[in-house]
Amino acid sequence: MQLDVFTLFPQWFEWFRTQRHVENAQRLGHELACVNYRDTTPLSGGQVDDTPFGGGAGMVLRVDVVEAAMRARYDCDPLELRKRRRVIVLTPGGRQLDDPLVDELAAEQELTLLCGRYEGFDERIVEHFATDAISIGRYVLAGGELAAMVVADAVLRKLPGALGHVDSAHEESFSAALEGAPEYPHYTRPAEYRGWRVPEILLSGHHQRVRDWRLEQSRARAAAAKAGGAAAGADQSETS
Repeated sequence: MQLDVFTLFPQWFEWFRTQRHVENAQRLGHELACVNYRDTTPLSGGQVDDTPFGGGAGMVLRVDVVEAAMRARYDCDPLELRKRRRVIVLTPGGRQLDDPLVDELAAEQELTLLCGRYEGFDERIVEHFATDAISIGRYVLAGGELAAMVVADAVLRKLPGALGHVDSAHEESFSAALEGAPEYPHYTRPAEYRGWRVPEILLSGHHQRVRDWRLEQSRARAAAAKAGGAAAGADQSETS
């Protein structure tokens, strides 16, 4: 995979590159590159943003700045690029990131992540340059860099060999192996601590019973999460 991150803060990703699974992915030939919008901005003084039409607080990342960066990186019109490469803007109003979407992205050979800043993107970037708008949650961050790291982390760890063990990403939270449910609880030594015993089934050595127990636990966690969400919704409606 060739993964590009367009950002105003490429240095933030130096730490990210040192993570074991990211290093493993890069050793296997996958590439993570950062592109700084300021390096190619057509504006003087490294400017990349401007005030919003219609007034309001904050600044907006300019469409001509993003186009200049993309043209310099890919040597083509961004309108043409989106026909052959997945280009993702990271924005709170985008499609919610989940495990099926991560699987979808991990199957791509090329990905571009566009990080916003300030009040976000000129909407023409979203409408004309991007193939996808993705959100990591219904909240607002100061910029898209942390969201880009979340997406890149989730995607890179799905690549074969990145986690070091072929089964590491097979049976985990929200995977098909667990029917999309959260992962079951884990325990390790000591088997008893302060009177807290590890479930006997995990000490039994009966692999099929252990697998059945784990799936039951995952299903129970999914049901509890669903019930909690429904209860929260009911509480909100009663107080609104």
